[in-house]
Amino acid sequence: MSEGMLNMYISFAGILFLLLSIGLILLSRYKLKGVLGGIIAVIAYLFLILGSLIIFYIVFSGPTT
Repeated sequence: MSEGMLNMYISFAGILFLLLSIGLILLSRYKLKGVLGGIIAVIAYLFLILGSLIIFYIVFSGPTT
């Protein structure tokens, strides 16, 4: 597998983490209350941070040849 294809799959994982974090944050704010809502919110923000770091890495790693 080439480096470009590997970067593409890694960026897909980052995008998936960002989309998942959006859904979990909305779920924890509007549907869940109490401790369960707090736990889901923490997990969602961890996905947000991880997805952001992945996208940051892909964008600043530069083009592949």
